[in-house]
Amino acid sequence: MQLTKLTTSGDLIVDRRYTFARTLMEEKDWQAAADLLADTVRQVPEWAPAWVGFGDALAALGRTDEAREAFATALKLSPDDELGAGLRLARLGALPAENAMSVGYVRALFDEYAGQFDAHLREKLAYRGPELLLETLLDLCRERGREPRFRHGLDLGCGTGLMGEVVRPHVDVLAGCDLSPRMLDRARRRGCYDRLVVAELTAFLEAEAPGSADLVLAADVVIYIGDLAPVMAATARVLAPGGLFLFTTQAAADESVDCVLGEDMRFAHGTGHLQGLLADAGLETVRCQPAVLRHDAGKPVEGVVLAAAKPGEGA
Repeated sequence: MQLTKLTTSGDLIVDRRYTFARTLMEEKDWQAAADLLADTVRQVPEWAPAWVGFGDALAALGRTDEAREAFATALKLSPDDELGAGLRLARLGALPAENAMSVGYVRALFDEYAGQFDAHLREKLAYRGPELLLETLLDLCRERGREPRFRHGLDLGCGTGLMGEVVRPHVDVLAGCDLSPRMLDRARRRGCYDRLVVAELTAFLEAEAPGSADLVLAADVVIYIGDLAPVMAATARVLAPGGLFLFTTQAAADESVDCVLGEDMRFAHGTGHLQGLLADAGLETVRCQPAVLRHDAGKPVEGVVLAAAKPGEGA
């Protein structure tokens, strides 16, 4: 769907009514918002954002069946799902959660977020995923009696380059990938990558030569992926013997579950499940420790830092 179709209905009066409805929703006046958006979708039935807003208001009112219908309509109108209708359907039990987060949604989310990404994460959310991974990496190197130096590193979902910036002194050649071209524009300005690729991370890994990397990093990235088995397999394939894979993720309250789609539209994963996936891919978990990844609405977001190694020598 063209960007203009997501940002405007083509009718200025309708757009203003929709904006007012979103304001009502921010104030939690769900009934007034639902009434206004019901009129909006009657006026512009082909405009997906109005259907998503209508579904959000209906869901907040407990009118679940109607909300599902609204989100399903939005998904039909916008099959690339830049608006996250599939995630909302998954939250309501109408779609499997594992594959509900579309590439289109993640790309649109971070293209829009790129300009304020660094300031928002650092200043408002106290985000420190890259620092957590670097601390763990250096600690593992000390434990293993090896120099904290890697010949070829991959930064998955690199965003604006926060991870690349802190790890660059320890990597000879560093490549990054991200779905969002605008995020990569920001990363490029940092000057800490030798190569940047617009790509979904599993596809990026599968395009790399087997055994070509000795370090793979993913800071606050797998929270946007439900089914992690392909990621683990692709990572194991690209790692050289002795190579390391480090990542952060939000922690599920029940460690035995596969994944849970939260109200924040991000996935939390069970640590037992993650370690099982790593083992299935031929990787050995060498570190699994709790950590506060960032703060949201003033509350700490509990997560976990995991590190895995590919058996063998040579990295």
